[in-house]
This record gives sequence, C-alpha cells and structure tokens, in this order.
Amino acid sequence: MSSKKKNAPLPASSAGLLRFFEDETRGVKIRPEIVMGITGAMIGASIMIRILFPVG
Repeated sequence: MSSKKKNAPLPASSAGLLRFFEDETRGVKIRPEIVMGITGAMIGASIMIRILFPVG
C-alpha cells in the first residue's frame, strides 16, 4: 500500500498560475474593464453605422 501512495500524482495547485501573473512584463498595461468598454463601444458604433447608413 505504501508504494501506491508514493506513486500517486500530486494535487494540482494554482501556485504556478500565481507565479505567472506576478511576473512583470513590458508593454502597455490596460485594465480588463477598459478593454471590454472599448470593445462594446466599437460594436455599438458598428451597429449604429449600419442602421444610419444601410448598404444596398
């Protein structure tokens, strides 16, 4: 029975993910809320352009 416990896989932990997100990277840092807001605004503008200026 002891050989089974020694070969059992270790439980997955989030320590690797935490370490990944703590790393500092270069580049522009934008909050996710701002990205979602810009995306929503672009979708809204696209819909409004299609309504105001229909094609064919």
